[in-house]
Amino acid sequence: MEDQRENGMPNLLDLQEFDEEALKKESEEVLQMRLLTADNAVFTRTQGGFLSLQFDGKNYDRVGVYLTFPLTNPQEFISIREADEKAKEIGVIRSLGDMPREVQDMVQEQVRLRYFMPVIRKVMEVKDEYGYAYWHVQTDFGSCRFTTHMGGDAVVSLGEARYQITDIDGNRYELPDLYALTVMERKKLDLFI
Repeated sequence: MEDQRENGMPNLLDLQEFDEEALKKESEEVLQMRLLTADNAVFTRTQGGFLSLQFDGKNYDRVGVYLTFPLTNPQEFISIREADEKAKEIGVIRSLGDMPREVQDMVQEQVRLRYFMPVIRKVMEVKDEYGYAYWHVQTDFGSCRFTTHMGGDAVVSLGEARYQITDIDGNRYELPDLYALTVMERKKLDLFI
């Protein structure tokens, strides 16, 4: 150990203590829930259409919006995170309804971009070949064709008649009510649902 210090190399024990302290501090920060409210957080839209935040004496030029419960409770516990690869949480909006209307609109705009999920309105065709399902559907964004794996978790039930379909590229589609489709459309889905 003496040789390492003389050569400018740090002592392994010193590194371990430093890492423990940094880990302890980071753990405390992660475990602390900071609520963002209309009184302590100022959201603004950037020129590029992103969201920036001023909170707790800091300015965040760009932040990410993440839903804690995207399918069951998209209006509550919205996580606001730094916009880098670590996506460290800055704070949580307890309920979007508690924020001013302008902030609600900005946050919802970011949510729509992050959680883009077209709604399937009509099933034109679904066929399976070689372990894949090839879909042709009408969505609220127009006609769409995509491919899913057969089986697995490509089609997930979100409730009694509500489904989420994930294609091989990770894109998600929502089928809000299976029974809103015609009998012929539902028949096309027999293998998948």
